[in-house]
Amino acid sequence: MTDPQLPPPPGAVPPLPPATSVPQEPASGAVPPPAYPSTPPAAPAPYPPAYPPAPPAAPPGAYQVPVGGYAAPSGSYTAPDAAPKPSGFLGLLALGLSILAAVVMPIIGGVSAFEVGRRIPQGVSGSTSDLGFLSPARDQVLWTELSFWAGTVFGIAAIVLGIIAIRRKRGRGAGIAALIVAVLGAIIFFVAVFTAFAVGGAAGYATFTT
Repeated sequence: MTDPQLPPPPGAVPPLPPATSVPQEPASGAVPPPAYPSTPPAAPAPYPPAYPPAPPAAPPGAYQVPVGGYAAPSGSYTAPDAAPKPSGFLGLLALGLSILAAVVMPIIGGVSAFEVGRRIPQGVSGSTSDLGFLSPARDQVLWTELSFWAGTVFGIAAIVLGIIAIRRKRGRGAGIAALIVAVLGAIIFFVAVFTAFAVGGAAGYATFTT
């Protein structure tokens, strides 16, 4: 080896200078290559995905529920709605019939019994048979009997309907009231008829004697 600072020995080949690139001129008519910018262009904004991303997978062994829940199968049993409140018409009907039996019929029977009592003294003076004394008050006696039988029918119907209304809870309060009024209706009827008959008899006797 030789020191680079010492002159080369005789007969040595001098080293070649380093090769340098010589720029070549483009041929006539050739298009020079385009000059690219020093900085790369910005990347375009990403487009939103066409489909929503899939939900994350559940861990193994987890209870999975389909999206939107389970659909109820057709024809399956569904819980019925709350039971509607039963109608109280039956109890009100029973109460109405009991009022007819305990109020209306005693009024009709009392008015007829008053007329019967007022007209009996005239029939007693001119009658020869056992029931002939009732002939002057024939219509009034008929109305008294009709009011009695009508009150009996209305009272029995009110008792029956009242019991049904209580058992089926269709106007239970009105059904209980109907039972009480219907039972008292029989007592009210007889009291009203006999009182009116006595008052009418007293009035008829006073008129007959004067």
